[in-house]
Amino acid sequence: MDADPAAFAIDPALAPPLPRDGRPAVVTVGTFDGVHRGHWEVLQEIRRRAEAVGGRSILVTFHPHPLRVVRPEHAPPMLTTLAEKREILAESGLEYVVYLPFTRTLQHYPAHRFVHEILIGRIGMKELVIGYDHGFGRDREGGVQTLREIGREAGFAVDVVDAFHSSGEAISSSRIRRLLAEGDVAAAGALLGRPYSMSGVVVTGERKGRELGFPTANIQVDDPEKMLPAEGVYAAYGWVRGQRVPGLLHLGPRPTFPGFGPTIELYLMDWSGDLYGERMRVDVVEHIRSIQPFTSVEALIEAMHGDERTGRGMLGLPPRAR
Repeated sequence: MDADPAAFAIDPALAPPLPRDGRPAVVTVGTFDGVHRGHWEVLQEIRRRAEAVGGRSILVTFHPHPLRVVRPEHAPPMLTTLAEKREILAESGLEYVVYLPFTRTLQHYPAHRFVHEILIGRIGMKELVIGYDHGFGRDREGGVQTLREIGREAGFAVDVVDAFHSSGEAISSSRIRRLLAEGDVAAAGALLGRPYSMSGVVVTGERKGRELGFPTANIQVDDPEKMLPAEGVYAAYGWVRGQRVPGLLHLGPRPTFPGFGPTIELYLMDWSGDLYGERMRVDVVEHIRSIQPFTSVEALIEAMHGDERTGRGMLGLPPRAR
């Protein structure tokens, strides 16, 4: 496992510069929501370039998502919370990750000022690597051509990483959100390079699952801005006290029981125990079916047994002993 990169939070007005050690800094900048396979290509490129010149690889990323500040009504739901992003980036092999608070003040920084004050003045950038569609600074004016002009003036190189494609289409956060909205978590996971996941605390529910013979952990997701896949039943894994346990995830309403609200419930196969108050991560692997009402509790139970058989097959597990 690669070492966890050192993390720095910089307020552009107040915080001290990143520590310097004389090595050139190879930098990339972006929100990197999802840290998908396309993002990973950029991160590995700055890592390779830094190693080639004996330099430091540094990612400058933003929190919250800039649209949350600039145009909150158009801000997309998050693929990764800040905690999730940090966990994923710990595997990147980068030397530093700078988590830059995106504020109204920073919103109005022209690209030239952002580059000179933040990237050069506080981070010591000597080379900038960006994605093909990148832009930062006020009104995203810091596109490739503008950054190259600034680089010629300030003495740093600008390199562009081409789009990373899958099935003939560029991998992007918006494409992954579209797949999740359709319930196609398997395709979304393929673009991410890992299953789509969510985390939260196990809270007390109405115990309906227990009454039906399928005790579930009701999960309160950490952040209301976190994107959830489309309503449905999914094959999934729950991480319980460091152990990956196969399960079935129910997302959405329970139409067989009028008056009960929508839930995020995970039934853990071949496992039992009390998890109330504990934190859990759920990796959502594959869609089984949509939410549907049943004419009787017995019909629902039979459907749930079918879901388990399907889910076990999707997860490569043998049939459950009955």
